[in-house]
Amino acid sequence: MKIALVGYGRMGKIIDEIALKRGHEVVARLKKTPTAENLNNPDVVIEFSLPEVAFDNIKACLENKIPVICGTTGWLERKSEVEQLAVENETAFLYGSNFSLGVNLFFALNEKLAGLMKNVDEYSCQLEEIHHIHKLDAPSGTAISLAEGIIKNNNKFDAWKLEETQEKQLGIFAIRENEVPGTHSVYYRSEVDEIEIKHTAYNRNGFALGAVVAAEWIKDKKGNFTMKDVLGL
Repeated sequence: MKIALVGYGRMGKIIDEIALKRGHEVVARLKKTPTAENLNNPDVVIEFSLPEVAFDNIKACLENKIPVICGTTGWLERKSEVEQLAVENETAFLYGSNFSLGVNLFFALNEKLAGLMKNVDEYSCQLEEIHHIHKLDAPSGTAISLAEGIIKNNNKFDAWKLEETQEKQLGIFAIRENEVPGTHSVYYRSEVDEIEIKHTAYNRNGFALGAVVAAEWIKDKKGNFTMKDVLGL
């Protein structure tokens, strides 16, 4: 495949390496807004940029009828607009708050546990995420996905908030610490015990590999998708 990388920071460079190892050609490495000219006619765009420019980047690609794999977090208030653009331009869009295979299995486990706990009143729930100090948004997109999975499957909660859980607002502690790639924990605590599920990333390679696998999967498809579609979860 011909892949264009939009946003060429640390994640972009790792994706570049993995894409080349898997036999793909990287036809553009952009740190600026993509255009029909500088994208160089790719089969797919992988977008890992910054929250303030993500929407414009994605919009430009979709309007050029190029499918987009997006891993940028912190811009999701405009996600419905992007999904509409994908439909209007008869192309494809896939957003992932986290492309790691392990994290997407963790999402499924989290939803299952939330359903099991919905009728057990003795336990309160709290989320925690730890990331490197360079991460600009808080909470992380992965933590938001975990919170949304709990809210969908446990009617004790109807929204999430930063800091501690209060009544029907599910709390997320967001910690920024040195060079941590990403650690996410979900706690259910009672007066007598605690249940915890946790995912710890050792490096960023799992995120990058998942993004390339998603790019391979989305070729020739139309519509809006998630990693659940890619992995059949």
